[in-house]
Amino acid sequence: MSDYLFKRLLIICCIFILLICAGMVYSLVSGAFPAFHHYGFLNFIGTADWNPHPDNETYGALSFIIGTLLTSFLALLFCIPFSLPVALFTGEYFKGKRIAVFISSTIDLLAGIPSIVYGLWGFYTLRPLMVEWGINSQGFGILTSSIVLAIMIIPYASSLSGEFIAMVPNELKEAAYSLGATRYDVIRTVTFPAAGSGIFASYILALGRALGETMAVTMLIGNTNNVPLSLGDTGNTMASIIANQFGEADGIKLSSLIAIGLLLFLITAIINMIAKLIIKKLH
Repeated sequence: MSDYLFKRLLIICCIFILLICAGMVYSLVSGAFPAFHHYGFLNFIGTADWNPHPDNETYGALSFIIGTLLTSFLALLFCIPFSLPVALFTGEYFKGKRIAVFISSTIDLLAGIPSIVYGLWGFYTLRPLMVEWGINSQGFGILTSSIVLAIMIIPYASSLSGEFIAMVPNELKEAAYSLGATRYDVIRTVTFPAAGSGIFASYILALGRALGETMAVTMLIGNTNNVPLSLGDTGNTMASIIANQFGEADGIKLSSLIAIGLLLFLITAIINMIAKLIIKKLH
């Protein structure tokens, strides 16, 4: 009887989650439909104009899509050279030792810091450095926000990657050592192939965090509705434009902002689907 009830409870919980997801999609689609109907789907995502003037309202998502993808993938590029060595340190070289436990605890602490704190740090520390180095006269821009995003996702990527590296069976490593392999050879030929799919998944999760980040990017990207042509240019992301203008929007502008939210949802879903396909091939 208890097994029967427990099984039914699990089914109800799963159905409830599916209903929530379906409700979210329905709300986004219904809210975005007026904008897509008015401008056309392809025209909306392919236009960079964002003109809220009542006499000539024109809205397009292209500049925000570019800003989102540019900052997120650039952050991931900055993240990998720092997070992967940390993962190897905690999961391979000093696995189970006090120093690895201390660093892992520190990483977990950094992962729990609110994004607005990172934004404040970037605003008062990193932005003046960008001005001093002559990258941007105001210190705002794609590069500044990407660096802060990279610092934010390093704890996620390094913590998860370290866990997958630590899960590689010792028997495989010992077999390689018995054949005369060095530590570098073991990592290259045993650890990475065995933990590769998990490491890849950890970076996809980190990328997902970067794609949806709002406050830190809003404080540092410059909030201009232009297509960024260089790393020093200001811009906007899909999340930042919604955060900046949603409270005062109505009519077609509100629908356009909801449409941007739907596009962000679709981009994240597509990236996750591609990642799952790659992970299956790695297996």
